[in-house]
Amino acid sequence: MPQPDRDWYTFLRETTLGAFMVAAVLCVVCSVLVASAAVALKPMQDSNKLIFKQKNALMAAGLAKGDASPEQVKKVFDESIKRELIDISTGEFVSEGSVEFDIDDYDPALAAKDSKQNVDVEPPTALMGVQKREPYTFVYQIMKEGRPDGFILPIYGKGLWSTLQGFLALEADGQTVRGITYYDHKETPGLGGEVDNPAWKATWEGKKVYDEEGDVELGVVKGNATDEYSVDGLSGATITSRGVDNMIKYWLGPEGFGKFLEKHRVKSES
Repeated sequence: MPQPDRDWYTFLRETTLGAFMVAAVLCVVCSVLVASAAVALKPMQDSNKLIFKQKNALMAAGLAKGDASPEQVKKVFDESIKRELIDISTGEFVSEGSVEFDIDDYDPALAAKDSKQNVDVEPPTALMGVQKREPYTFVYQIMKEGRPDGFILPIYGKGLWSTLQGFLALEADGQTVRGITYYDHKETPGLGGEVDNPAWKATWEGKKVYDEEGDVELGVVKGNATDEYSVDGLSGATITSRGVDNMIKYWLGPEGFGKFLEKHRVKSES
């Protein structure tokens, strides 16, 4: 009597066609498993990315430390931060219904890549290779007793090897630096990668942004910084230092957050 099961097993094991069939089935099964896992894990990955960005925003403002838990980050962010969408060109807040998209679904990074939405970076060399930017972006107001106590601004621009993305936090006067963080870059470890160095980041605290004429004076200088506007450049990382300097000048200037800060900073009563 023939043994169908055994014959089928022999066919799969001992023939070329059988081997291909087994491989094909395994590929399909593995693909389904990987795709299913990716779909299942995406909400968790998105949540982790959000918490990571929020933590870095809080770190720039001195409201969280690097070892803060997701629960701590969420608590501080919910209690102390008010996220607002602004029109970069005017510096005004954008309300739901005044734009043709859902504000909660808006992604500045995607808008910067969309030819139907993005705008030119002017001058073209301002961000050392970044040619387009988003028209709207989110800023984060630090709230204290119901009133603005500072601002956290997203900044980005080219370094030597990568686009650096980070946050710059200012006091409510829009003039004094609270802190800076970079959460995404691929600069050389030990050189441009020192943008992550806590000691270097600490040198930004208390620095001033604008001179008496209202021009952006804050920046990175070669050698030792000797005034209230200057930060030491990164040793051995001239291009990365220049990239940081350029993005500070751009994002705090009239093409960036300059109009927003002028309109919404807390002005001295004197």
